[in-house]
Amino acid sequence: MYVCLCKGVSDHRIRQTVEDGARSWRDVQRETGCGTQCGKCAVQGKGITREAVKAELMVGAEDLAYAV
Repeated sequence: MYVCLCKGVSDHRIRQTVEDGARSWRDVQRETGCGTQCGKCAVQGKGITREAVKAELMVGAEDLAYAV
């Protein structure tokens, strides 16, 4: 689904940006342009970014031999 119509950014692109190393909303904005024009998508974009970062961190934690 499109999150940012102004820049043509989808939720998939936001998640891909996080998989590629973005770890904050500011990183996602820099890479995609999402939320930088009219700003109506910012709340939804931040939420998707937060969920994607959390999921990425959990993937990294599963690789540990034991919980820290």
